[in-house]
Parts: sequence; structure tokens; C-alpha cells
Amino acid sequence: MKIHFEGAARTVTGSKFLLKGDDTPTILLDCGLYQGRDDRHNRNRKLGFDPAEVDMVILSHAHIDHSGLLPRLVREGFKGSIYTTEPTRALCEIMLADSAFIQQSDFNFRQKHHVDEDDGEPLYDFDDVAATMKLFKTLPYNSWEQVHEKVTIMFTYIGHILGSACVNLRVKEGRKTHAIAYTSDIGRRNQQIIKGWEPFPQAEVIITESTYGDRLHETAGDTTEHLLRTVRETCVENKGKLIIPSFSIGRTQEIVYSLDRLATEGKLPPIKVFVDSPLSTNATDIIKSFPEHFNKEIIKYMERDANPFGFANLHYVRDAKYSKQINKLDEPCIIISASGMVEAGRILHHINNNIENPRNTILFVGYCEPSSLGGRIRGGAKKIKLFGKELDVKARIDSIDAYSAHGDRDEMTEYLKCQQPHLIKHLFLVHGIQKVQENYKAHLEQSGFHHIQIPDRGEVFEI
Repeated sequence: MKIHFEGAARTVTGSKFLLKGDDTPTILLDCGLYQGRDDRHNRNRKLGFDPAEVDMVILSHAHIDHSGLLPRLVREGFKGSIYTTEPTRALCEIMLADSAFIQQSDFNFRQKHHVDEDDGEPLYDFDDVAATMKLFKTLPYNSWEQVHEKVTIMFTYIGHILGSACVNLRVKEGRKTHAIAYTSDIGRRNQQIIKGWEPFPQAEVIITESTYGDRLHETAGDTTEHLLRTVRETCVENKGKLIIPSFSIGRTQEIVYSLDRLATEGKLPPIKVFVDSPLSTNATDIIKSFPEHFNKEIIKYMERDANPFGFANLHYVRDAKYSKQINKLDEPCIIISASGMVEAGRILHHINNNIENPRNTILFVGYCEPSSLGGRIRGGAKKIKLFGKELDVKARIDSIDAYSAHGDRDEMTEYLKCQQPHLIKHLFLVHGIQKVQENYKAHLEQSGFHHIQIPDRGEVFEI
């Protein structure tokens, strides 16, 4: 059997890993949209394989950099099943539709304004999304399920976002049964809302992420204090706006939950808080509908506050008309809006209207691919280009990585320690920047792991 690394190899987005054997079904692990400026056109339009030859997709979670090219895969000929968890399917229904809407809207804008950053026709449309959703099949956690005479799957909790899972595979090839684990994105040891990660079955081949392989996050207490301090400095002392680019699933709900707790404790200043994203609003409704996947801490908190995602002065904004009114609002406020990498959506307008005001703060609460607009702002750019015009970055730029849904170096290492290193024949590091991956590899080797490889895009390894 061979593994083809077609995405998220020495970069952080666009996960696509193909498993091909001589007498086994062809399996695709994730089919994610590449988010970034470098070579985005080719990376998203050229999958690197024939979709019609793929027999099944196993989807780890709903984030667009893992699921966002599924409708493109279907448009180009894939007709197999897409296996995932029930919450992931529910989230994908809104995530993929939103992605199709954004692509069409961006295309229309470029056409109307003759913007030179033209990626061509949209990758897919709503019909492609509808066709894709018909192929989804959901599986439970912690149960081996046979989906083909030669393929058995078990999902285990990974603690990244609602519905996320480590994909555990048993694939028969001739007389050999391959034990493969794809961790996808490893969550935090102690998540604020969902259950954290659990041990996963011993594997001979592991494909695992490495996003924060060279750093450690703040503690939960430090994170809340950092958020509150930023709110007070921006909105009370400077009388400015706090703009928070945030991923719609997971990150937005954690920020809202933190603000909810601060409000309950009487610490949050009496300012308006807007969640300005239809997708974030819809995602919050879905997350609230799966309390069986919540952790004990939030369940206990809900005994005191039945709605941990709602408090006085919090406003969820769906209508574009009200979104535009927020930009005209001349008073301190907090605006949480997608996308987290500032690549699309209403956050672009909030950045456009607020980045040149030194009273304001743009607070990043998760990873940004370096070539994305968010990555460039966070990286210290003095000027940016947005909607065809150049803007000076005068707002204060801040970040809190601890809100990331990704575990840090020590958390990822601890997660892997449920494995016996001498039984692992291949350990592939994906979903990371190469320099970070090299540092993480050295750390893992010091922790007793061996046979570690860092695949490049397009590389093929025999297992």
C-alpha cells in the first residue's frame, strides 16, 4: 500500500491524503480547501489524482481546510461514500453551502470591479454541495465499523472541534492488515466546551499534525485575563473597537463562552458584542444541539447558566443590512466575525473599516497561514491591500494562541504517548510549516519516537 500526500504537506491547510493498494479500495483521508495566497489557484483546482478512482472518503472534521474541496471532488466524478461523525455531517451542511456562497460572491465582486486577483470560475456551486451531502454516511465514536470487506473504521475523540475524530483504520491487503491512524488536528488537553482527546488504538502507521510543534500555549487562566485586559484597554480606555477574526466552528463559540463567563462574574464592561457571521450563528445552534459531546465543566456551568452562548449585550447578526450598520456604529464594541484567516466573509469589511484607526485592536485567536491576509497582518505588515486599495495598518495587533483548537507541542506529544513507539513503522508529520515540523520531529525523537518523516506535497511513500 502507498500513501500519496496531496495536501497539507509542509504547509498548514488543504489536507488530502490518498491510500492506494494493489487489491484494496482507494481511500481519501480528508479533501480540504487550501487557504492562502501562494499558488491557491493550482492547489485547489488540481487535486493531484482522478476523483473517479476514489472509492471512499473518510472525513476527520468539518473545518474547510479539511472538507472544503469535497464538492469539487464530486463535481469531477467522485461517487463513493463519505464517512464521518454525525456532528461533522451537520456542520458540513452549512459550512460547504457557505463556502459555495462565498466563492460565488467573490467571483461576482471580481467581475464587477475588475479586480486583478481572479481565480477563475467558482470551484463549485450549491448543486455540487447538495450532491455531496447525499454521499455522507455517519458512524459512531469508539466502535469498529466495517464499511467494506477490506476496510474497518473507528472514530475516537480528538478534542479539536465538535465532531472531530482521529481516524483509525484496519485495511486488508493480501495477507497483511495495515493498522493506520490519521490523527488529523489534535485538540487541547482540556477543551472549554467539547470533550478532550482520548487514547487511540495502537497503529503501525500514523499521520499526524504539527501546527504548533515548536511552541506552548498560555494556560486557561492567563487566556481569560488576556482577553479581559484587551477588552478593557481597547473598548474602555481607548474607546475603540475590538475586532476578532474567528473561525465559525469552535473558536467563535469558545470566545463567546469566555465572554459569557466574564459577564456572569460581573467583569465584562457593558459594551455591545456582535457575532457578525450567519455561519457562526448557525454553527452555534448546531453545537448547542449536541450536548452529549460537551465536557463535564460546561455541563456543570449550564446548571447555573442554561445558555452558555448568550448574555446581555450579545447580538448574533445574520442579515447583511445589520452587518453594515455595525461598521457605522460610532461607539466601543466587540466584533467577532469569520473567517479566522481573514480570507473571506464579513471580517474583510470590518478589517477594511477599522485597521487604520489606532484606537482599535485586531485580536487573532488562532493560527493564520503565513501567506493569508490574516497571516500577513499578524506577521507585522505595515500595509495591506484590500478591495483593490492600500491600507495602513495603524490598529493595534494582538494574539491569543491558547484559544486555538490545536494542541501545543507538549499536548500533541502527550496525545501520541498512548502508543508504543517501537511498534510504529512510519510516523508522518503533516499540517505544519517545515521549520516547525523539523523542530517537532527533534522533540518527538527525544521523547522516544522514531521513523519520523516530513512528506512534501506530491510525495508517495510505501508502507
